[in-house]
Amino acid sequence: MRSRSRQILSKATAALLAAIEVYNKPNFEYREEAFAILVVNAWELLLKARILQLSRNRVSSILEYEHRRTATGQFSEKRYRKKNRAGNHVSVGLFRAFDLLRNEYRDVIPHVVRSNLEALTEVRDNAVHFLNSDLTLRKKVHELGTASVKNFLHLTEDWFGTSLGDYQLYLLPIGFVQAPRQRAGVLLNAEERNWLEYVSQLEAAIDDDTTNDTNLSLDIDIRFSRRTESPHSVRVTDDPAAVEVRVSEEDLRDQYPWTYDILSRRLSRRYKDFLMNQDYHRIRQALEDDNRFCRTRYLDPGNPRSSTKKFYSPNIVREFDAHYQRRRT
Repeated sequence: MRSRSRQILSKATAALLAAIEVYNKPNFEYREEAFAILVVNAWELLLKARILQLSRNRVSSILEYEHRRTATGQFSEKRYRKKNRAGNHVSVGLFRAFDLLRNEYRDVIPHVVRSNLEALTEVRDNAVHFLNSDLTLRKKVHELGTASVKNFLHLTEDWFGTSLGDYQLYLLPIGFVQAPRQRAGVLLNAEERNWLEYVSQLEAAIDDDTTNDTNLSLDIDIRFSRRTESPHSVRVTDDPAAVEVRVSEEDLRDQYPWTYDILSRRLSRRYKDFLMNQDYHRIRQALEDDNRFCRTRYLDPGNPRSSTKKFYSPNIVREFDAHYQRRRT
């Protein structure tokens, strides 16, 4: 059975593909707005999947909490899971998830990704006001959408080891839709003019190069292709007489999702006397020799001399309990 993070990732991918398919439909008058709605939804699901992956798939990690009023009218010290009108638990929104990953988990997400999402979210939120008759606005949504798809593919592969190329799909890539030439169109309404000015300010503040892994906006073609190479594999045990078990790169990313920065951040929040000093490094390095807690990945899996990076299992946290004092929750 797939983990919660993989299930949410599957939904995120489905939402992205739906966004691309809607955008590529000919003569679809609500194309840009529908694309923005679906692609923003895809990103929210992707960020939640990443949080789940980093938090051992605990549902509580993506839920909203609130302080309730007591009988005296004061707010309670205890936090409760927030519920919606139907009585179901409320999960964190798009930008709350983004901030959690950067601040709580110290995950590496370029700020340009947030700027791109902010611009597309404005399209979604203001869809009712947009006429989308002006070609300038349509072209700008195309550029932002192209960058958003590129960013999504990059982080999905970086976090989960998967890409859209792994699916047998025959969808017209969003970048294949030719951007319209500049020509006179219906005059922009006030909301559309404000949005274009907002995007222009974002673009002016960012050095956006097409060679970057992530971008704010791009006017380029994107092509999806199937990957022919097989996943990298490792030997789980060092005992040559033991049964050999092969684990795919995808499995490794699920079991060892934490980087050094994420591990250190989680420990600092767990213990009140934690310091990133020699004692910490000594304890951590001893645990790194245990395959239950740490794996080393090679930049070039076929070359043992290539650069390496260590990744940690969330289970390693419990091993530090004997060395530090936990905070009271």
